[in-house]
Amino acid sequence: MSKLSRRSLLKTAISGATALSLPALTSSSGLSAMQEVHATPRKGRIKQSASRWCYKNILLDELCKRGAEMGLKAIDLLELAEWDVPRRYGLICSMAYAGGGDIPHAMNRVENHEKIEQAFRKNIPLAAKAGVTNVITFSGNRAGMSDEEGARNTVAGLNRVKKIAEDSSVTICLELLNSKVDHKDYMCDHTPWGVELCQRVGSERFKLLYDIYHMQIMEGDLIRTIQDNIKWLGHFHTGGVPGRHELDNTQEVHWDAVMRGIASTPYTGYVAHEFVPTRDPLTSLREAVDLCDV
Repeated sequence: MSKLSRRSLLKTAISGATALSLPALTSSSGLSAMQEVHATPRKGRIKQSASRWCYKNILLDELCKRGAEMGLKAIDLLELAEWDVPRRYGLICSMAYAGGGDIPHAMNRVENHEKIEQAFRKNIPLAAKAGVTNVITFSGNRAGMSDEEGARNTVAGLNRVKKIAEDSSVTICLELLNSKVDHKDYMCDHTPWGVELCQRVGSERFKLLYDIYHMQIMEGDLIRTIQDNIKWLGHFHTGGVPGRHELDNTQEVHWDAVMRGIASTPYTGYVAHEFVPTRDPLTSLREAVDLCDV
């Protein structure tokens, strides 16, 4: 389990998620029916979500129902056909796949820009209609390219799509990932490189997805980095370090302190749990939600 990552599970998770989802529950009018959920009261300073791919063996409807009962506000990393499912349980999709490329092949290559733009032009307005707040994209791998050339190319690509996001009030989030353990050669592997992109693009609808697991591996100094750069951060992911497993006492990150650090800023977005459970998945998720409810 310690070798698993989103890259190794993503294809399976995405292909299986839609098939595993239950049929839409509809009223006599044909509209999706809201399901009654009794949610655990939460403090509300941190709006929590859970990444779908980490729970690929659980029906999406079941994950949404149980997540809502725990006090989650959203589900992360859903495909277009799944975007409406969380709404049956009073949740939203807080981070969606909308055609923003994949981890090794995305914005830092000019040849990818046309395909990404076409996908975003089609899917971002649909995301807005479905109440989706964010869509994901990536830098891509270096593959011999300098970071400066990659930054120029990425800024050019983002400038092609930022107005689409602005017009729909949906935020494009480019994810920070580690290149040391999980995603060798990935370009956006340090916060300053990503922040420079935000400054050069200059749009409120382009921000970074700050993955705490990945940035603990690459940089550490989490709380200060988060607080110093919060205006550029549009979303967070969690995951225990080392191993990307439960947020417990086997890990080196002081999670409640990090959450208090986030809660002390003006940040109003989501923190999504993206760890691979080694025990009962829903029990582990509930423990993480309890820990991060600061």
